[in-house]
Amino acid sequence: MLLLLDIGNTHTHLGLACGDKVLRSLDIPTSAWADGTAAASVDKFTARHILEGVATCSVVPLMSEKVRIYTAKRGLNIFELNSKTVSGIGIDYPKPSSIGPDRLANSIAAFHYWGAPVVVVDFGTAVTFDVVNRSGDYVGGIIAPGLSAMTSYLHEKTALLPKIKIRETKAVIGRNTREAMLIGAIHGYRGLIKELLGNLRRELGVRKLCVIATGGYADLISSQLPEIQEVCNELTLQGLRIAWNHHRQPKPCLNSSNQVA
Repeated sequence: MLLLLDIGNTHTHLGLACGDKVLRSLDIPTSAWADGTAAASVDKFTARHILEGVATCSVVPLMSEKVRIYTAKRGLNIFELNSKTVSGIGIDYPKPSSIGPDRLANSIAAFHYWGAPVVVVDFGTAVTFDVVNRSGDYVGGIIAPGLSAMTSYLHEKTALLPKIKIRETKAVIGRNTREAMLIGAIHGYRGLIKELLGNLRRELGVRKLCVIATGGYADLISSQLPEIQEVCNELTLQGLRIAWNHHRQPKPCLNSSNQVA
């Protein structure tokens, strides 16, 4: 069994994988690595399973070190995805070391399952667009503020605008402040995504562009955007699994009694 760790700014996404499948997943606060509670959560998540190793991608260097300490204490092999260890795609980018490892994982999975050219839109703390060209090379992308970041900023920086719970709205004209903010957030955000995807399609010179969405608001925003073909909420974990398999020969999954899982 392989433990997958996608360490983001807010959450760490845990996954257990075997062969070509991610069998289960769980989110824990990334801050838990700093306060020492993450280890217990991971131990509980992996209980009764024999781990072959750990594959990680991290955008929080301080927490990466905490993970290395965790894996060393448990005698586990660790694979850290970055621009030097990436496989499954090429990189055509001026400064590869500046590419977020999670973005590489997303691109590896998207290319593996959907071919190229392909664009991944990841709705996280920031919304990121990552592009793999016809040749299977990661060539760059776009970064914009995340949906929750935009709405939280309005609340924090203005005296009269409330904090809102993001949800679908069909209204076009807001009849109260919360509704007006929701319209700006949901419809406006879809407009942002649609415009940027149109620009990417023209830049890549294709009539139809394969676009894969992932991340916290992927289902909500994608539901009214025909430009997005698929939503894959475990895309980053799948990319980690594929990257691990490129580096090591996968082994049969065993549980604690050495039975094939």
